[in-house]
Amino acid sequence: MAQVYTSSVIGASAERVWAAIRDFNALPDWHPAIKESRIEGGGPADQVGCVRAFRLQDGGFIRERLLALSDYDFSCSYSILESPMGVENYVASVKLTPVTDGARCFAEWSAEFDCAPEREAELVALIGNDVFQGGFAALKARFGDA
Repeated sequence: MAQVYTSSVIGASAERVWAAIRDFNALPDWHPAIKESRIEGGGPADQVGCVRAFRLQDGGFIRERLLALSDYDFSCSYSILESPMGVENYVASVKLTPVTDGARCFAEWSAEFDCAPEREAELVALIGNDVFQGGFAALKARFGDA
């Protein structure tokens, strides 16, 4: 099983950053790689079990299911149902932790997945750098670099 872990410090409170990312359908609002997103069936975007279907800027199509969401812990987890990346059993988590010496937060994004052994290094780099760190960079640009 492949594992990816990234972290960053964002120059805004966990509450402010969480307000931007907790909406499971809001990826296009803050992640530069996402072109459009919709919740299948039109249900609430914060309902555990909902499925988001989104298109990447490069045309790729991905479907993900929200597995957990906690406003108390500023965290969520989700699984990939369909993706052009060639991953299986993909489960990821995002968590924000308040930094106590200022209006900043510590952000973590991690995933575990199965894939063809010869693609593991490539996929870990792609997900860690382009997806996770790319999202953190966009949030830092939006809220300020800590």
